[in-house]
Amino acid sequence: MTRRHTLSATAALATCLVTLTACSSGGGRPAAEASAAPNAEKPTTMTVAFITHGAPGDTYWDIVKKGAEDAARNDGVELQYSSDPDGAGQANLVKQAVDKKVDGIAVSLAKPEAMSANVKAAVAAGVPVVALNAGDQQWRSLGALAFFGQDEKIAGQEAGGRLKSEGASKVLCVIHEQGNVGHEARCDGVSAGFPGTEKLYVNGADMGDVQSKITAKLQQDTGISHVITLGAPFAMTAISSIQTSGSKAKLVTFDLNKELVDQIKAGKVEWAVDQQPYLQGYLSVESLYLTKTNGNVVGGGRPVLTGPAFVDAANVDKVAEFAAAGKR
Repeated sequence: MTRRHTLSATAALATCLVTLTACSSGGGRPAAEASAAPNAEKPTTMTVAFITHGAPGDTYWDIVKKGAEDAARNDGVELQYSSDPDGAGQANLVKQAVDKKVDGIAVSLAKPEAMSANVKAAVAAGVPVVALNAGDQQWRSLGALAFFGQDEKIAGQEAGGRLKSEGASKVLCVIHEQGNVGHEARCDGVSAGFPGTEKLYVNGADMGDVQSKITAKLQQDTGISHVITLGAPFAMTAISSIQTSGSKAKLVTFDLNKELVDQIKAGKVEWAVDQQPYLQGYLSVESLYLTKTNGNVVGGGRPVLTGPAFVDAANVDKVAEFAAAGKR
């Protein structure tokens, strides 16, 4: 599927879901649970536990959460958001949600082996589960009804192919969460699209470690022509590493936030692979609402792709307004 077709299909799905909704009447300590107040004009229809592996301070998950909250507000859903980057901790949050007898669970599957037993137990208990963001190869086997995100290996291949076409000679792919299946798939995809790719593992919970390791690698290997990070906050840190090391490497990344958009406009980041996190949050909650109120299951057993798409100097101005509102 081409990027243009992916975006068109996603936009059509989003329109369809909104229409159906109108016709049918959502390495750190666990983050504190926060609830989005349901629309005051609507009675509460259901309770959804939204459980991610987002680490504290990772702005990507703020955008996912914004999408989930907007869908919850529109549909009268009580949203219970929680997160834990540790696989066992996140799995325990799923168990807690089942014990609370929620009406649905949306969950990311960055570490599916750790999540498997508790997600399957939720399904066995009759709780509808949808997956998002990570676990595009594992969600069906765990019993989830749908998946909202991108095929990480395909996204990586697209990025690697673009790097090749732009004349890259050696690429450094920075993985900030070891054991995350999505991160490994991204870098493996980059390597498939551009074989001259090397992985660098850093501790994403410690930006000092991220900066020092990227800086040291660039100083040690002056042949690196491009650095690709797997999240906007890590791209911001890599800007400093490139400057400090004196490297001439160009910087590209996966994912966006407002600050990253500004750096694309300033020419310090060449481009970003956007998987539309707002859409992942919105569609996850909306699909559970439709399952509860109308018996709908979205996707027909296939993942609903929200990416990849590229944001660069040619289209960044169109994205900037939405990024400033926390929606891209």
